[in-house]
Amino acid sequence: MIMTIRKALMFIFAFLLLLSSCAKQDAAEGLLDPEKPLTITVWTYYNGPQLNSFTSLVNEFNRSVGKERGIVVESFNHGSVEELQEKVLDAVHGKVGAEAVPNIFAAYADTAFAVDKEGLLADMAPYLSEEERTLYVESYLTEGAFSEGEIKIFPIAKSTELLLLNETDWKPFADELGLTHENLATWEGVVETSALYYEWSGGQAFFGRDAMANYMLIGAVQLGEEIAPVKDGKAALHFSKETARKLWDCYYVPYVKGHYSSSGRFRSDDVKTQNILCYVGSSASATYFPKEVSPDDHNVHSIEMTVLPTPHFEGGEAVAVQQGAGMVVTNASEAEVYASVLFLKWFTEPERNIRFSLGSGYMPVMRSTNNMDAIATYAPDMDQDMRKILTVSVDTVNDMTLFYPKAFDNGTQVRRILEYSLSDLAAEDRQTVLTRLEKDIPEEEALRDFLSDAYFDNWYDSVTNSLQELIP
Repeated sequence: MIMTIRKALMFIFAFLLLLSSCAKQDAAEGLLDPEKPLTITVWTYYNGPQLNSFTSLVNEFNRSVGKERGIVVESFNHGSVEELQEKVLDAVHGKVGAEAVPNIFAAYADTAFAVDKEGLLADMAPYLSEEERTLYVESYLTEGAFSEGEIKIFPIAKSTELLLLNETDWKPFADELGLTHENLATWEGVVETSALYYEWSGGQAFFGRDAMANYMLIGAVQLGEEIAPVKDGKAALHFSKETARKLWDCYYVPYVKGHYSSSGRFRSDDVKTQNILCYVGSSASATYFPKEVSPDDHNVHSIEMTVLPTPHFEGGEAVAVQQGAGMVVTNASEAEVYASVLFLKWFTEPERNIRFSLGSGYMPVMRSTNNMDAIATYAPDMDQDMRKILTVSVDTVNDMTLFYPKAFDNGTQVRRILEYSLSDLAAEDRQTVLTRLEKDIPEEEALRDFLSDAYFDNWYDSVTNSLQELIP
């Protein structure tokens, strides 16, 4: 009887929500006037192919639906993700010289959460019918639900992570040692392969990593532990020594030995100079994978890219990151909020969303478009490299468990600690090792200080103390 009543209440709630959404949309519809166009501002961090693709679609909207309905979308690029976040927060807090808060801006969950706490984000749930919501990959919508049933982040394009390999220079090494791509399926395999390549190449690094916070967060989940689980908006700290040691052994140790490297701004830069042969990075960054490498000015050669799934830990869960900023809509007039959501829904319709994916390396957000047959229908002549990128990305979304860190107070600072605490130490200590080697100190002795249990313990204690200050 209790379950029957509960189901009835859930049905009534869903029905009322549907009626509310329809009523909200119908009421807002009458506020638009083609004779008096409403201007909607959008701030993004896109650049290169991503910016070109986004701008092209904005122009298309303005010429078509925007003109018919009375909406003009003006898009502004504000540099990197970090620069955009700073400009948004300056606008939100009314900092002297800051621009007005835009109607829409691209944001990751932590930034959206911070702005939402100021009461400035619109809930887009009333502007989407239940049928419209079912069109999207469910986790893409729930990522923007800071409270039950709301939508504070609208997904327009998502990404995951991939392993991108210089196949051309991998092949002679792999052929000689009898290796295959399967050797790169696990983190343990990457560690072992990197050691083999270091010896085979006479001291060259093999692997690099973008977004170290993802390595820490997703790696922990693969090992069965979420570092900062969130319940009712409050985070807890779960970072066991066992999990931390596994992460340490599969990144810090090979890095300090010279088997991993990171010298350019991004790891695609390191591939271009042949400082490494492969890296894990965002599927959106794959569009920047070099077509040729130049270890020096006299030895430039073309390379072929191979795209592989991101490694996981042996015996661990097949978990991949769900990432990519969504769009948030700020509280303004009813007409502005409605027009903003109307633009976002238009943008994510299959054909246009796939076109944006092909132009940016991001993945489409609707369930119907997350397969290569659908993508190929709209883009039969897509670039071969883009086909590789999207094929593995789509397989990752469909075959693996996607994880995204939930937003919470101090979430940005926690992510910063996870981003730099291990990677900066590894880079600094590797430099010390190189200095010692230049003084003819034997390699084993040069490394000894950094490979001890005590050295790991000191790092682990320092990191957990820092995290505990942010996650009481």
